[in-house]
Amino acid sequence: MIGALDRKLLRDLGRLWAQVLAVALVMACGVMTIVVFIGANRTLEETRAAFYERYLFASVFASANRAPERLRGALAAIEGVAAVETRIVKTLILDIEGMVEPAAGIAVSLPDFGDPAVNRLYMRSGRLPVPTRANEVAVVETFAQAHGFAPGDTFGALINGKKRELTITGIVLSPEYIYAIGPGDMVPDQRRYGIVFMPRRALAAAFDMTGSFNDVVLKTLRDADIDAIVETVDALLEHYGGTGAFGREDQTSHAFLDAELEQLNAMSGVIPPIFLFVSAFLVNMILSRMIALEREQIGLLKANGYTSAGVAWHYAKFVIAISFVGLAVGGIAGAWLGGAMAELYGQFFSFPFLVFAQSTDLYVIAALVSVGAALAGAASAIRTVVALPPAVAMRPPAPTRYRSLGIGQGLMHRVFSQLTTMAFRHLWRHPVRTGLTAIGTSFSVALLVTAMFSFDSIDHMIDQIFFQTAREDAAISFAGERHPDALRAIANLPGVMKAEPFRQVAVTLSNRHIEKRMVIEGLPARTDLTRVLDLDQAPVALPSNGLILSERVAEQLALRVGDLAHVDFMQRDDREARVPVVGVVQGFVGLTAYMELGAMNRMMRDGERISGARVRIDASLLDQTYAAVKQTPGIASIALLSLSRENFRATIEENIAISVTIYVILAVIITFGVIYNSARIQLSERARELASLRVFGFTRAEVASILMIELGAIVLIAQPLGWLLGYGFAWSVSQGFESDLYRIPLVVDQSTFSTASLVVVAAALVSALIVRRRINRLDLIEVLKTRE
Repeated sequence: MIGALDRKLLRDLGRLWAQVLAVALVMACGVMTIVVFIGANRTLEETRAAFYERYLFASVFASANRAPERLRGALAAIEGVAAVETRIVKTLILDIEGMVEPAAGIAVSLPDFGDPAVNRLYMRSGRLPVPTRANEVAVVETFAQAHGFAPGDTFGALINGKKRELTITGIVLSPEYIYAIGPGDMVPDQRRYGIVFMPRRALAAAFDMTGSFNDVVLKTLRDADIDAIVETVDALLEHYGGTGAFGREDQTSHAFLDAELEQLNAMSGVIPPIFLFVSAFLVNMILSRMIALEREQIGLLKANGYTSAGVAWHYAKFVIAISFVGLAVGGIAGAWLGGAMAELYGQFFSFPFLVFAQSTDLYVIAALVSVGAALAGAASAIRTVVALPPAVAMRPPAPTRYRSLGIGQGLMHRVFSQLTTMAFRHLWRHPVRTGLTAIGTSFSVALLVTAMFSFDSIDHMIDQIFFQTAREDAAISFAGERHPDALRAIANLPGVMKAEPFRQVAVTLSNRHIEKRMVIEGLPARTDLTRVLDLDQAPVALPSNGLILSERVAEQLALRVGDLAHVDFMQRDDREARVPVVGVVQGFVGLTAYMELGAMNRMMRDGERISGARVRIDASLLDQTYAAVKQTPGIASIALLSLSRENFRATIEENIAISVTIYVILAVIITFGVIYNSARIQLSERARELASLRVFGFTRAEVASILMIELGAIVLIAQPLGWLLGYGFAWSVSQGFESDLYRIPLVVDQSTFSTASLVVVAAALVSALIVRRRINRLDLIEVLKTRE
């Protein structure tokens, strides 16, 4: 049997179904975002962990110029090392039929017999290449899909200056290349960057490395001391041109995946609390008004033997019922959207499988957090129920005492009409509720600003990186350092109008106990194709001595202009230097440092050297330039900046467009929930007053304008507050996205604030019009007979 209070609860839920649904939808958004963000985070973590464990992903990585195979035993003997795989890894220029521009690639050797001891391959189709067949390769799935390759297909490659036709025997996935990004790219371009796996014997013969290796990966025991292993590996490889061993956290693919997990954590810390706060506020608003209207009923219940705790539990169950509706809707929507996001991640990251974590505890957490927030919002209203003695509850509340607004009655009446003055007076009489309603509405504006600032920031990044800093058409890297005479050969390629050299040196940059592995880039003092911009975005001429650091490097190493940085050259057998910091510049991608090319050559003490050239190409001769690059020995890779820019913009804008669409829907739900509930409560409080005005001769439009003015004032107050909150949330998100790989600048255009406000005002207007229909349908006789 259903008790009397439970029957009342069901009637209340049915009577207030619209308001209940509005609050439940806001709560559902909070539940959904918790499920999606935390679920996506778990999906990536669990999928990555499973893939890494099953296919023996390395814990330590190192490379050298040329090291003898006999070092394998010494590497395997390091304490904490479980398995070692020595390899040959070389860059390639790929020539794909039907593709005019050259593609870049990496050739990775496979053992001649058996599977790799570390970084094993997942075979999607076909088979691994046979050691006795020099032209057989396996390729990663993303590259194969981009070109429609299948086992048996062929493509060309420039291997150590010689053109070869390679036959695909298998399509594979590797834990080492979950996120395969090519040189000069900011997002993966599967069409122009491929990983190929070749037999060790074939690759060693092509590069004259029989009995040698230039790359090694190590799998360590679970409790191994990674730092100690890295130091030992460095010591073993330092005489063979070792470039410095590093742990898994610095491996490119793993680092990008880590950055994505950090972004999800950042979003989960910003978005769900907004909805939980708004839902708590709405519950408080509805329950406070319900208790005020049911004051006499509460007194009768207590007088008839119901305890204060029993009555309080009745209203708590009302809150819990709303929460359960929100949980059901949010849980279903979160599971669906989480599955869709998992599929998106499956396309973006190269996993052979995807473990979408729909753990029970995730929904329990969402339930506890959302119900807890709702009950916290209802606490003050429920406390009022407990405090009311029956005799007091059965008496009507004391009428409101109206006093002067204190801002000049004559001025108010001269400036505003009587009805407008009534609206402002009502807002002024309830400052707390007015303020909280404005804050709730402002969260809609803030949410949209947080979502849409990404467009502004990405546009700023693209302008700074691709138009202000890197203004070349292509960056050509050599297979090893060359004499500056090589620049003439590049300049003489068909279509090349201008060429500027650069040199890149791998170093460990440190200041006291803080150190970073990175690359110092040497450039001519004054360059046109590649410019270094200071913090005010003005070009900087590189000084003849000293080091210029990007903001993030200077911040992480605690270096300022005038300090001495310690530079350890990874490929130069204990060669070190102390270099003064002469400037700090902006940098959005990676950890960057610059020196004047002549100063770098003097510091290196190995003569004049360059690593490659940045070039400007005549657009009408692009095909000839590409054809020449494919045939030129000594070119290891070419990064095409225009294609990288378009690929970056397309990928980012597609992802942002999806996010913004979701956030617009969420913001509209918040606006509707806040404005609709506020209007309904004001209508219930002032129905007698509004009906009286109709009896006195005021029209429906005039009477409705009182509520419309109040709501309009609240929405107007919410706008600047929403802009301020949105800017703060955007700052939090940009800080959460910041990593050593890239950082998103905090740029919010005025158009973003305007668009956010327009969306919220439109949603508020729709909510207000729905309530106005109720005003127009007021039954004057019934309302006037109702007791105040």
